[in-house]
Amino acid sequence: MNRSHRFVVPAANEKRKLQIEELVLAYEGQLKVKVILGQSKLAMQAADAVLVNSGTATLEAMLLKKPMVMSYRLGAMTYAVVSRLVKTPYFALPNILAGQPLVEEFIQGAATPEALAHAVNRLIDQDHSQLLTRFDEIHQELRCDAGAEAARAIFELINKTAPPQADVHVSS
Repeated sequence: MNRSHRFVVPAANEKRKLQIEELVLAYEGQLKVKVILGQSKLAMQAADAVLVNSGTATLEAMLLKKPMVMSYRLGAMTYAVVSRLVKTPYFALPNILAGQPLVEEFIQGAATPEALAHAVNRLIDQDHSQLLTRFDEIHQELRCDAGAEAARAIFELINKTAPPQADVHVSS
């Protein structure tokens, strides 16, 4: 890992923040790490590259146009069940939405600290113009006037399932 790199790690809660800070102490002087409480969006906005867990965080990083490396680890039993049920070739939402690998994914045993560190290091040194253009295209596809589409779908659903309204007259 390049010694000039600086890292910001958002912790979900105070307990996790203390755990991360304790782990960072083992590398005192070797890494420049700032652990913050919450504020994951702010951390992503400030980043040149993001190491992110699978899920909506990958979508958030894509919408912020941040190059990313995605990792995902489940318990062995859970993964054994889920991997038989899920039929998508991708785990990262940008890859699923694009139907092709846009961001590097590290699943289960492949998600080692060394592999992730090397992937992030490579990511920092790359040109991301094509990736960010593709992220923007996906963003525009997702926007496609979603509010109007949702309202139209709800209106159609109501009209299909609601019984005809009887005329009601109220007298005072």
